[in-house]
Amino acid sequence: MTYRRAVIPALVGGLLITLLLWWAGSSAQALQLRGAGGVFDIDSMNELRRWLAPWSYDPSVPSLPGGPAGGDPASGAATRYTDLYRTGMQIRFVVVFAVFVAGALLLVRRIPPTRGRTPATVLALWAWGPVAGTLAVTLSAPWLIASRGNGSYRLLPQLAGVAASSGPVVVFVSLVTALLTVAVARVTAKGEEPAARQSVPPRAARLAASVGTAAIALSLVVLSYERVAAAIQTSFGGSGLLSEPGDLLRQWLLLGGWSGPGTAPLGDWLLYRAIDALVLAVVWWALRLLPGMLTRTTVPGVVAGAICATVLGLLVSRLLLTAIDGTVGVWGPVHLFSRLGEGVPAAVTFGVVAGLAAFVTLRLAQGRRTAGSPEGSDGVSVTE
Repeated sequence: MTYRRAVIPALVGGLLITLLLWWAGSSAQALQLRGAGGVFDIDSMNELRRWLAPWSYDPSVPSLPGGPAGGDPASGAATRYTDLYRTGMQIRFVVVFAVFVAGALLLVRRIPPTRGRTPATVLALWAWGPVAGTLAVTLSAPWLIASRGNGSYRLLPQLAGVAASSGPVVVFVSLVTALLTVAVARVTAKGEEPAARQSVPPRAARLAASVGTAAIALSLVVLSYERVAAAIQTSFGGSGLLSEPGDLLRQWLLLGGWSGPGTAPLGDWLLYRAIDALVLAVVWWALRLLPGMLTRTTVPGVVAGAICATVLGLLVSRLLLTAIDGTVGVWGPVHLFSRLGEGVPAAVTFGVVAGLAAFVTLRLAQGRRTAGSPEGSDGVSVTE
């Protein structure tokens, strides 16, 4: 799909996700109305308020861990802090629009919703939404932290808390956005010659997927082990403004957390480990299919696909974890979705690593095939 055709659905998707998040943030005050207690129980209301707070323009809603942004509304300092808060929110919405449009433009061009690619396009755009939300809340964090009046105190731990605060609302908004974006993309793609699918050697595709999955396993299995994770969080010192970087490193390096069976039943421990294995299986399968889905195998396309594959694996695992841990019956049905969106910062970090590793492996495998082919063919053909 050409840029001229792809930019229309990308802009529509960017506007939609921005408007939906703005509407969700504006709805946070509705949970404070007197009649809201008759609709939701107190635990569900608190959970919904946590979901919506990162996108609320109202500084009285605690969008950051630790409480509201401003102080006494009558003070001049509180007014300045409120201005900082609103500036940070403006930056947040601009960034979420820009990041989603950039990602959607790339994904729609490289995985156009034609010739059997439509489900893959929907899933990729759905996964890209939480990535845009995470980057938006992270890049706008300095203004929101400063709006609390104590920006120099434990800055890096505060950044870590903000990076993890985009919330499940972005996941639901992204699903609606992905469906509409793909619908618009199918309309704009009419009349264009369908993009051919690449025929990638199965062995090269499997090898590339295995190498990319190994990069994800480095975070999910090795770095997320209890003792290693504790070392990451506590072994890096610092002083002044950049003190205590462990919390920030943990957010951007760890996809999960696990330890030995200990006193827990072995069956329960194996069940949780099976969910971790499911994440790796989702990532491997997505990376295995990705080269054939792309109209052209490029570094940005493979990296974006690897990030989306990792996010999709995390969404599945977080939903299963909440379903089996028994907390839904205690905290209410809303809690079933409370873990959606967790681990996205680390998914971005290791998705980039996995995508680069998969791309290099794929090119090296195809290069060896070219050198060993008597016809000099590179082993990659394009079929109609």
